[in-house]
This record gives sequence, structure tokens and C-alpha cells, in this order.
Amino acid sequence: MNKLTLKQIIIPLVTLAIICFMYFGPITRTVFENIIISIIIIIANYIEYKGKPFSALGFQRAKFNAKNLLLVAPLVAFGLFAFYVFALVPAVTKITGVAPDYSSMAQVRGDLPTAMIWLLILWATAGFGEEIIFRGYFQRQFVKFFGDSKISLAAYILIFCGFFGYMHMQQGITGQLVAASTGALFSIIFYKRDYDLWFMIMVHGFFNTLGLLSFYFGLA
Repeated sequence: MNKLTLKQIIIPLVTLAIICFMYFGPITRTVFENIIISIIIIIANYIEYKGKPFSALGFQRAKFNAKNLLLVAPLVAFGLFAFYVFALVPAVTKITGVAPDYSSMAQVRGDLPTAMIWLLILWATAGFGEEIIFRGYFQRQFVKFFGDSKISLAAYILIFCGFFGYMHMQQGITGQLVAASTGALFSIIFYKRDYDLWFMIMVHGFFNTLGLLSFYFGLA
């Protein structure tokens, strides 16, 4: 473990406890839960990093440019989505013997107003929310405690990407395994991109946009 101050240890532990309570406690879960948790994380980082919460999450000003976010990120998202559709989902489905349960998205099929609302929700709660939580906070904190070696990355993936998959329980066991695998790929890209959170938000957002379009046009 790196040499850390008491504040650098206590604040993440308290924040993790709050996040677990939000996810698993008696509070009724809402579609905006990830947004609330993201705000809590930003406040925690503000305290821990002396008023500089965003750079600690990986919001890098130098990489905030059109080529990075509007060209490279969509291309990466498209490649990931193709792998997801043609390799990952079929492989996991063959192993488990059951298809992912995407019935919750049936409401968007052919319904443009509903699809647009869901698009905004997915960008806010998954694109921004999940990336701030699982990459910007959990993964960066893991690196702070255990370093950024490949062994550390593998440990993070086993622990937190498994947790990420578990959070998709509404999609059944196949959906959970697929989500965990996708989360692992996101974490590897985040690592390879030198912890550029802007990039990951755009990749995740475009990835989900492609998924929503497939549901809207009845392709999934």
C-alpha cells in the first residue's frame, strides 16, 4: 500500500459505506440513484483532494477535445458494441443456456418519445454516473491504495467488475456476466488511456446509445 494520510484512508471508507447503503440499504432505489452517488463522490473528493475533486476522478482538461471525444470514443464504442453483439453475448449465452433478460427495454421499441427519454437517462445514469462511480472513483481509489500495476488492475476487475455485473441483476445471470465482462473491458480501456474519464464517459454513452437504437428498431 502506498503511504497515505489518515484522511486519505477514512474518507474513501466512509464513502464506500455510504454507496453500499445506497445500493443495498432500505432506501428505495430510483433511476437517478447513480447521479446522487456521483454527487456524494464529488463532495468526498472535494474534501480529500483540497477542493480539486474532478482531476482526481480523471477529468483531464488536456484530453477534452473534439477528436478524442467525438471521433475516437465513438469508434471505440462501435468496436466494443460489435464485439458485445457478435461474440460476448452469444458466448455467455451458450455457457449459461439462457439469454439475457432485456424485457425492461421493451417499452422503447418503436416509441420515439420514450426512447429519447431513456437516451437522456442512460447518458446521465450510466454514461456519467456509472463511469464516475466505477472508473473515476472506485478504480482510481483502488490505484491509490494498491498501485497501477497489471496485477492491481486484475484484482480490481475481479472485485469491482463483479460488483458491476451484480448491479445488473434485472438482466438475469447471463446479463450479469455480460455486464461484468463489459465493465472489465471499460476498466482496461480506462487503464490504457491513462485514466481519462471524459473518454470513458463518451465511450459508455455511445455504447449505450447503440444498444438503445437496437431496442428501438427491434433488433434485440
